[in-house]
Amino acid sequence: MSGIKVESPNVKYTDAHIEAKYSYANTKVRRENGSYVVEPTKTQYTFRTERNVPKLGVMLVGWGGNNGSTFTAAILANKHGLKWRTKEGEKKANYYGSITQASTVCIGNDDDGEEVYVPLKQLLPMVDPNDIVVDGWDISKCNLADSMSRAKVLDYNLQEQLRPYLQKLTPRPSIYISDFIAANQVGRANNVLTGSKLQMIEQIRKDIRDFKQSSGVDKVIVLWTANTERFSDVILGLNDTWENLNRSIRAEESEISPSTLFAVASILEGVTYINGSPQNTFVPGVIELAEKKKVFIAGDDFKSGQTKIKSVLVDFLVSAGIKPVSIVSYNHLGNNDGKNLSAPKTFRSKEISKSNVVDDMVASNHLLYDKNEKPDHCVVIKYVPYVGDSKRAMDEYTSEIMMGGTNTIVLHNTCEDSLLATPLIIDLVVLAEVCERIKFKVEGESDFQRFNAVLSILSFLTKAPLVPRGTPVVNALFRQRACIENVLRACIGLAPVNHMMLEHKHEMITRAVSTNTKLLKEKVLDDKNSPFVSSSDSEIDM
Repeated sequence: MSGIKVESPNVKYTDAHIEAKYSYANTKVRRENGSYVVEPTKTQYTFRTERNVPKLGVMLVGWGGNNGSTFTAAILANKHGLKWRTKEGEKKANYYGSITQASTVCIGNDDDGEEVYVPLKQLLPMVDPNDIVVDGWDISKCNLADSMSRAKVLDYNLQEQLRPYLQKLTPRPSIYISDFIAANQVGRANNVLTGSKLQMIEQIRKDIRDFKQSSGVDKVIVLWTANTERFSDVILGLNDTWENLNRSIRAEESEISPSTLFAVASILEGVTYINGSPQNTFVPGVIELAEKKKVFIAGDDFKSGQTKIKSVLVDFLVSAGIKPVSIVSYNHLGNNDGKNLSAPKTFRSKEISKSNVVDDMVASNHLLYDKNEKPDHCVVIKYVPYVGDSKRAMDEYTSEIMMGGTNTIVLHNTCEDSLLATPLIIDLVVLAEVCERIKFKVEGESDFQRFNAVLSILSFLTKAPLVPRGTPVVNALFRQRACIENVLRACIGLAPVNHMMLEHKHEMITRAVSTNTKLLKEKVLDDKNSPFVSSSDSEIDM
């Protein structure tokens, strides 16, 4: 149940739905004779959101990896309210790093003019992560307790409390095609599916149905958090259409990746599929299938640390009229992700997802950059086993400033990689599930429809956002977050946050504030015993 209720003639609540009429203001621009002609537009939408929150099942590909075991452990720790001792003192389970669970939004001002903030998760009815049921696949047959120990992410005292819950959980066999990941992963591959590609798709579909039936969940979302694969070649006649991809799967074509097979299986089961790694899982044939089946897909690659900072800093520099000309990003980490990325082909997938993050921000300012001009951008990742899940990132941003000057910003960031990625998994599945319950129609239409199959609203959480054809790619972090917040606000008939604060800029309001401040100051000065009185008070010009 939503934590707020909107009183408006444009918002209607029933037992089943929240229905809101919403006026979407936008601007069309055209060029005429070297100048711009700007036309404000308004489109009337009606949003309808189901209020009933389902019991959600999440199936992770790579369940036994660092992210998968940490995600499962975090949910159980929060569900059972676990606390544990460390050398810094007692810690307790939380969902820090999740925008749905640990961030707030301003919903307006109270009678005193103060801004009122509520948790983002209260804008619409959302799944509570504590209620999520987890299952999944992994090429390693370690139970989740042993996987958690192997990952070395969580404190030992917490691991000991979680072990009784996690040792009962064992991943289902997964798809392993050695050509798509580093050769150094072969030692973990003791829990793999056999048979043809078509048979493996059928087994994944059977696993989804089995999990849904045995767990009693109402719906399932599948998310890939397994090893980064190399990029697949997109080839005419192979995977460029669903017809060709379907034929290629049946023909055992070698260029069809495990992640693509998982995506196809999920879509055919009507289940949302999210790609948390940088490979191009969503070849054109997969996107076409998702659009035909009207099933959500989203990706690519969790945006957790270094890239998130980059999407903030470059946006700030370009918006400030400063020209970044060189961006050099270095990482080293020691978890299995780092080990897999030590292979050149898998590293290339990560390099691409990290490198493209600045493109839209650079393209937005033609005063700084000529057409097709971009900053020099170098990304380096090294595998250093000793540091484990504690990823180290170093960045150098060099920019041109006024009159031929330069400005260099250097950052060093140390983070627990999986403890940044796990909250993103929570947000991805929680927000994707909400989107499954939202429908809308434009004025003049009789039928409600769902969002586009490519769920671009989740771009805030991914390095290389997947967007529908013809849609601009947005990487600037605060624009991405504003998209999430404002779409949720639209579903309850609230205007987008514009930060204009016009209500505080009227002349009458300014006078009232000035008068109140003066009266307050006079009262303080009249109070001889006031602790706020100082020797300089009498000199202040009111």
